[in-house]
Amino acid sequence: MYRSIFILSLLMTFGSLGQQIEHLNRGVVAFNQGKGQAFISWRLLGTEPQETAFNVYRTAKNQTIKLNKQPLVKGTNFIDTAYDSTVVTTYKVNVVLKGIEEQSPESYTLAANMPNRQYLSIPLQTMTGYTPNDASVGDLDGDGTYEIILHQTGVARDNSQKGFTSDPIFEAYRLDGTLLWRINLGKNIRDGAHYTQFMVYDLDGDGKAEFACKTADGTVDGKGKVIGDANADYRNKDGRILDGPEFFTIFDGLTGAALATTDYIPSRGNINGWGGKGGNGGNDNNGNRSDRFVACIAYLDGQRPSVVMCRGYYGRSVLAAWDWRGGKLTSRWVFDSKDGSNPFSGQGYHNLSVADVDGDGKDEIVYGSMVVDDNGKGLYTTGLRHGDALHVSDLDPSHEGLEVFGVHEIEEETIGAGAALYDAKTGTILWRGSENTDVGRGVAEDIDSTNAGAEMWWSGSKGLYSMQGKRIGENPSSTNFLIWWDGDLTRELLNSNRIDKYGLGTIFTAQGCVANNGTKSNPTLSADLFGDWREEVIFRTQDNKELRIFSTTIPTSYRVPTLMHDHQYRLSIAWQNVGYNQPPHLSYYLRGRVHGL
Repeated sequence: MYRSIFILSLLMTFGSLGQQIEHLNRGVVAFNQGKGQAFISWRLLGTEPQETAFNVYRTAKNQTIKLNKQPLVKGTNFIDTAYDSTVVTTYKVNVVLKGIEEQSPESYTLAANMPNRQYLSIPLQTMTGYTPNDASVGDLDGDGTYEIILHQTGVARDNSQKGFTSDPIFEAYRLDGTLLWRINLGKNIRDGAHYTQFMVYDLDGDGKAEFACKTADGTVDGKGKVIGDANADYRNKDGRILDGPEFFTIFDGLTGAALATTDYIPSRGNINGWGGKGGNGGNDNNGNRSDRFVACIAYLDGQRPSVVMCRGYYGRSVLAAWDWRGGKLTSRWVFDSKDGSNPFSGQGYHNLSVADVDGDGKDEIVYGSMVVDDNGKGLYTTGLRHGDALHVSDLDPSHEGLEVFGVHEIEEETIGAGAALYDAKTGTILWRGSENTDVGRGVAEDIDSTNAGAEMWWSGSKGLYSMQGKRIGENPSSTNFLIWWDGDLTRELLNSNRIDKYGLGTIFTAQGCVANNGTKSNPTLSADLFGDWREEVIFRTQDNKELRIFSTTIPTSYRVPTLMHDHQYRLSIAWQNVGYNQPPHLSYYLRGRVHGL
């Protein structure tokens, strides 16, 4: 038995083909639904057979009872109809495989008199003048449960704006609100959506996630140690930082200690060398273009993750891939479009995506209107130029492979498609529309069950469109985030603090909570964090003193492995906080996978 558990652990860490896979526990969670009912939900792991069955147990008043008569073989959720909210109640879920039940060490406890609510509360230690903003997750201590890494912002600026900003602050919290560390990036890192990109992932395969970001003189790690010169101040009279050294640092995820620091690639170099003739044409010498950053995690060798730090997208674009192995930080490759006349210049977005677009088992970087291959060479460019919103998945099941949908800024005397769909492997344009129109927002996802495949819509579109460009319905209520929330396989619309069902209206509102990033109205994070395959959403409370992780309590009979064990989806969670936040996507078409369409 112990040998089988050891083998399973290895598979969960490295996968059957040697690819590093994140170790996750069962993720059991329970919520009081009122009227003597509790909703229990748990993960089916991506490493487990689909036929894995489960038994659910309740322990209360020192008595343990199995709640299901037969092992559960459909959805990974259950409603306890005899829950007594006045007593401490613990739920446990055991695996039953080939008729043999295995005892689980994991459980979830509902305290006595737990309110009727469907969220976990995480109390924060927010500093005066700061507001909780974007977050990421990683297993910082190796126990199979996620911790939250939170970006706290004070005064932040867009790159186009003059003015001083607050020091960017990052904090790590356990789900019970324990503060693990606080990192202050210091006065020489400007705070804003385009500056302070951060990655959280297990980079060296030890089962514990690291934290990585751009640093500078005066950055203070989670142990209080200063990186570089603590007294240096490179801010000019406009509050911009156009001089001084730039670093890249790997931090220990559990302690916040700086593990390795090196020079950031690329350096800012010639400040006016970052313009070009992209979708947002022109140039500047005030750092607006040179200081626009994005980042991601990618399995460039097909087995182990690398962190990719990127600079520039309006013109010159540089992507630098790094490996953290055995306590050493090394450069894997650097992609550099070099100047504005290069066809790979000006093709980047305020965000990016990572996917194996060519099916070779190695990840590519979908950098908006261009793709960089796993070897650091340009794979192709569509020439459609810069945009604000990007979506990559198997959007059209009738078309082989993955597709990319994006919208484009058509301004400053440029022309082209305002919205387009292209083949992720070849860059072949499959559909284009809103010609010569600046389109700011757009989404592609399966939200309409009457249509096979995903649908697309964008700001200014005159309805909902199929992947072939046929109008099939009215405009959705929002053009923003997405979430799997109710019991079916189509996705819902997530905007501000509410969830809407296409054609039906609002089905959930996170009372007392607010979204982030102004008109972008993003959640702090949306991801499959625990429970079954449906997604959770994290919001900050109005007083900025608490994060609330909301989870659905709607039963479903559909059985889907945890989304976090889908490679592309997990990497989507790592880059979700970057630039203009975008929702995560699976590597496959969910309705097609479950129904066999």
